[in-house]
Amino acid sequence: MNALLNFVAGIGRFALGACEATGRVTLFAVLGLSHIVRPPFYGRAFGRAMLEIGYLSLPVVALTAVFTGMVLALQSSTGLSRFAVESAIPSLVVLSITRELGPVLGGLMVAGRVGASMAAEIGTMRVTDQIDALTTLSTNPLKYLVAPRLLAGILALPMLVVVADILGVMGGFLIGVGKLGFNPNTYLVNTFNALYMEDVISGLVKASVFGFIITLMGCYHGYHSRGGAQGVGAATTAAVVTSSVLILALDYVLTELFFTK
Repeated sequence: MNALLNFVAGIGRFALGACEATGRVTLFAVLGLSHIVRPPFYGRAFGRAMLEIGYLSLPVVALTAVFTGMVLALQSSTGLSRFAVESAIPSLVVLSITRELGPVLGGLMVAGRVGASMAAEIGTMRVTDQIDALTTLSTNPLKYLVAPRLLAGILALPMLVVVADILGVMGGFLIGVGKLGFNPNTYLVNTFNALYMEDVISGLVKASVFGFIITLMGCYHGYHSRGGAQGVGAATTAAVVTSSVLILALDYVLTELFFTK
C-alpha cells in the first residue's frame, strides 16, 4: 500500500512540477514578447542576434539541406522503383523538403548551435552577476538580452529555411539528373508542378515558430541558471534538449493544423 501511495505521490509531484515549469516559461515568453513592442528597442543587440542566428548558421543549415535532398532522392528511388513510379521522385523531394525537412532539420541544427550558445552566454552573465549589474544600471535585462533574440529568431529562421528549401531541392535535382537518369527539364517541370504556395508558407510558419522556441529556451535556461560553471553547462544542455523536443512536438501540431482537412 505504501509503495502504491508513493508511486501516486511521485506522479503528482511530476505533474505539479511540469505545470509550474510550463507557467514559468509562459510568463517569461509573454514578458519577452511584450518588450519587443515597447520602447526602447536595442537595435545593435538585435543586429548581433540576427548575425548569429542567421548568417553564421547558414553554412551548417545549407550543408544539411543539400545532403538531405540528395539522400531523399536516392532513397525515394529505391522505394518507388518497386512500384514503377520513379517519376514521383521530384514531387516527393520538393514536398518533403518544403513542408517538413527544411524547417525541422534547419531548426534542429540552429537549436544545437544557437540555443546552446545563447544559454551559455546568458548563463555566464547570470552566474557572474552581470545581469544584476544591468538592473543596477537601470537597463531591463529582458528588454536588452531576451527581446532582441526572440525577434531575431522569429525572423532569421524563415530566411534560413528559404535557403534550405532551395538547396535541398537542388540536392535532389543533382542526384536525379546525375545518378538516376532524369532529364533536367522533366525533373524541374515535375518539381514546379507539384509545388504549391501553401507548402512553402506552411514551412515558413513552422520556421518562425521553431525560431521562437529555440531562442526562448536558450534565453530562459540561461537566464535562470544557477551554480557556477556546472549550472551553465546544465542550462546549455537543457536548452538544446527542450528546444529539440518542442520542435518535433510542435511540428506535428502545426502539420495537423495545416494539412488535416
